[in-house]
Amino acid sequence: MDELRPPPIVFPGAGSRPESAYRTAYDLLSRRAPKEALEVIEPALEADPDNRGLRSLRAWAFYIRVQLQKATDELTRLVEEDPSDTWARHTLGRALERQSRHREALPHLRLAAAMSGDVEHEVDVLRVERLVEGH
Repeated sequence: MDELRPPPIVFPGAGSRPESAYRTAYDLLSRRAPKEALEVIEPALEADPDNRGLRSLRAWAFYIRVQLQKATDELTRLVEEDPSDTWARHTLGRALERQSRHREALPHLRLAAAMSGDVEHEVDVLRVERLVEGH
């Protein structure tokens, strides 16, 4: 007797065009499904390895999965390629902070706060400054 199994999950547009993969992966990440998002992102990046949007989503997925070194590596490359990318710079600072690399995190967090004017970014700076001063 055959066992009934649910059909496999199919992500619309996944793997076809980078734009579709981006939308699908973004939706998955916003729903806190980083593993599934990476399953969409990786094949799309094989087809378009320089796609900054997909690489940013991959960094976000790594960050959510607490694969902090992978996130840091990807974010470092993104910041080196575009120093004005506020999101990448702030998230790099947060990834470094989560690894207790506070002194390395602080310049990225300060610059992201200055570039964005975002109050939450300023709060992150204050928190890390206190951690650095406490050491």
